[in-house]
Amino acid sequence: MLNTEFIINAVYVLSAALFILGLKLLSHPLTARRGNMLSALGMLVAICVTLIDQNILAYEWILAAILAGSAVGAFIAKKVQLTEMPELVSLLNGVGGLASLLVALAMVETDAAISSHLLIIVLLAIAIGGITFSGSVIAWAKLSGKVAKLVSSGSTVFKGQAIVNGFIVIAIVTFGTLFVLSPTVAISGLYLYAFVGLCVVLGVMLVIPIGGADMPVVISLLNSYSGLAACAAGLAIDNNLLIVAGALVGASGIILTSVMCKAMNRSLTNVLFSGFQAVKTTEMKIEGEVKPLPAEDAYYVLEAAQSVVVIPGYGMAVAQAQHAMKELQVLLEENGAEVVYGIHPVAGRMPGHMNVLLAEADVSYELLLEMDDVNARMETFDVAIVIGANDVVNPAAREMEGSPIYGMPVINADLAKNVFILKRGMASGFAGVENPLFFKDNARMIFGDAKDTINTIIRQFSI
Repeated sequence: MLNTEFIINAVYVLSAALFILGLKLLSHPLTARRGNMLSALGMLVAICVTLIDQNILAYEWILAAILAGSAVGAFIAKKVQLTEMPELVSLLNGVGGLASLLVALAMVETDAAISSHLLIIVLLAIAIGGITFSGSVIAWAKLSGKVAKLVSSGSTVFKGQAIVNGFIVIAIVTFGTLFVLSPTVAISGLYLYAFVGLCVVLGVMLVIPIGGADMPVVISLLNSYSGLAACAAGLAIDNNLLIVAGALVGASGIILTSVMCKAMNRSLTNVLFSGFQAVKTTEMKIEGEVKPLPAEDAYYVLEAAQSVVVIPGYGMAVAQAQHAMKELQVLLEENGAEVVYGIHPVAGRMPGHMNVLLAEADVSYELLLEMDDVNARMETFDVAIVIGANDVVNPAAREMEGSPIYGMPVINADLAKNVFILKRGMASGFAGVENPLFFKDNARMIFGDAKDTINTIIRQFSI
């Protein structure tokens, strides 16, 4: 007869397989929803089979937690707009880190006979979890305009910041060592909670100097941290599935972070320790004149166009213009034009932001071209429509060595025959860098809400 431990481990293997398959399916928008469901199913199965182990918690507590979590998740899914997804992802990363911290902390509080080598693993889970939690909260605050007065969305630095961080790290190591050497004293609170508090402070200190266009990288990195924290917590409580799940999240987060850094032509060290700095005006001489264009006049150019590339950015999410753009796309195609979308890896404020936005509007994934593919064809497009994007189409990355984004791969929208830039005003992008694209001879600024602008063009097609 099969024993309980064998059944639990067998189901854990099944859950791990569902996690891996789900992660694989998440790599393509057409299968991403199914991958998400399979991963959720794997977690549900793992939780249910864990109930067999009577040594964990009473059934009613776990059931209450499942119901509460489901209610919160359903509420968030209905309430949160796509423009708020980056903030939500940051908070979810933080919740994951906090959960790992509490699991490790509970283990220390309930097991006085814990071994020294296991204490080190517990401390690692607490450290990563604490840094992930506070760092994610700061990232959320930077992305959310609701707390702009409390936390700047840009880089916050002060003199001697690196030295302060160094002292915090030394203090963390010191208290951690004292905790391992004298666990009975530490359990009373002195060493342990000083260690926890300093880890939380370090998370804040590591994220406040990061801002601007680096935020997508930070979100991806914090996601990886949450996975590593879960992996360490799994090692601490000897749970194989938690180790596997944490390792998968940690590894995929690191890979995605590497992709983000490559897309920005920056190293991870550069992102973490040197934010976009102020640009010297003597090095940024942008010449030319902005040429506004009414939406009604833009219609005549689009009506004659045979090929159009749409380059979306965070501004499209703010204007909720994706559905209007899909309607315009259909009209252009019916008029004989080819319409594709150029997606920069760091467009928006989190990885894949634009892909999700366009998927909501039922834009075919086959029309979404990666940066290298669209750049290879840019000179053949009659019109490039830039909707709310700024930094990812900034030609200063190619042309101005004095620019902070010089060397960053961008979509070369300025090489199209005509460029329509849909913006509310002349404000710079999230990186705070001026954009010479606005002054190019082939560029026209169509000021106003992007959704209203596109709807105006749509109405011209029906006249």
